[in-house]
Amino acid sequence: MEIKRNKYLEMLQIRRHNGFVKVVTGIRRCGKSYLMNDIFGEKLKEDGVNENHIIKFAFDSAEDLLLIGEDLQELVANKKKVDPKKFIAYISQRITDNDMYYLLLDEVQNLDCFEAVLNGYLRKKNIDVYVTGSNSKFLSSDVLTEFAGRGDEIHVLPLSFSEFYANYKDGLDYAFDDYMVYGGLPAVALMKTPEQKSSYLKTKLQNVYLKDLVERHNLNSDENIGELLDIIASGISSLTNPAKLASTFKSVKHASLSALTIDHYITYMQQAFMISKANRYDVKGKKYISTPYKIYFEDVGLRNARLDFRQIEEAHLMENVIYNELRYRGYNVDVGVVDTRENIGGSSERRQLEIDFVANQGNKRYYIQSAYDIPNEEKMKQETKSFDKVNDSFKKIIVMGKSMKPRRNEKGYLIIGVKEFLLDPNSLEL
Repeated sequence: MEIKRNKYLEMLQIRRHNGFVKVVTGIRRCGKSYLMNDIFGEKLKEDGVNENHIIKFAFDSAEDLLLIGEDLQELVANKKKVDPKKFIAYISQRITDNDMYYLLLDEVQNLDCFEAVLNGYLRKKNIDVYVTGSNSKFLSSDVLTEFAGRGDEIHVLPLSFSEFYANYKDGLDYAFDDYMVYGGLPAVALMKTPEQKSSYLKTKLQNVYLKDLVERHNLNSDENIGELLDIIASGISSLTNPAKLASTFKSVKHASLSALTIDHYITYMQQAFMISKANRYDVKGKKYISTPYKIYFEDVGLRNARLDFRQIEEAHLMENVIYNELRYRGYNVDVGVVDTRENIGGSSERRQLEIDFVANQGNKRYYIQSAYDIPNEEKMKQETKSFDKVNDSFKKIIVMGKSMKPRRNEKGYLIIGVKEFLLDPNSLEL
């Protein structure tokens, strides 16, 4: 079964021959290699590119490394990187004419001096370079600086709900429930049983994601960063900061972890694309508030696995899913804050009202509330109070947990069910 990633394929397509290194980033196991080698590679052939002009090389593949004469035992034993001379010589042998060649390179951080090698290929007019990488520099947000400003990033998220549902057989409600619990990692989406899914997620979280963090940042163990991840996972959609997390860590884990260390750990997890931090934005003041902020998981399945699937809180998970969907659609997403004054007990008091998401893209902006359940009019008033205080004309949307066709209330706010919101690529424009 093939999982289509049409959005990302289009992003690669429009970047062909743009003179940049196309850098495909994303959390490990999100489908970067499959996107580049299989989906994009096949598209190149469909467009008439000769197969000999598509050069694929994986720097973590024993078969590929033997092609260039590398000693696998020596590489492993001495933790050496691949010799660039051997790789360059191999590529030179493959390029036999002046027609366009496409280099599709996996785990390129395992190549010694890869920055210089790739910058060298950028100077050749008949070579178009695409790379993926993980673990080392390629899992950092400043990856593009490695190519002296000549890198073009395509950030790949786990499957959106629409991508997930396209291959699901058991109906919409079951699909959404499955997605909320087990997330959108492609391998998980293709598994048949809950046991398979949960085992895969828990194993990979411990043996891949946390292990990578320990090795990359030379940590003594994964114990503290793993326990911090527990606390973050339990508090998704809640405002937090390093000081608050340090206090929680001490009370829950009965151990001390400084706010500075926690800040570092959060940065490490962000750089590995395990989590994403949503800053607060003062809508009226038009300025950012650095702390507190919210933390969401790149994949909710990994969040649930970390808690051994014991805290399946639909309202909080739905908020995380909506956040990821907005990012999938290419929006910058903040948590909105609206300052207002209210008469309480005869005196005027300053209040801060929250808008779950402020989504921006160019000159477009949307205000979005995630409301799993609105049982009565009073609850609706609470959910829309912040909207009422925003004095602008940008669209305001309430996403509800139950299935419902889009409609507008008397104030013009769009109300839509979460499944309908996620499956309609134009739901923000309704």
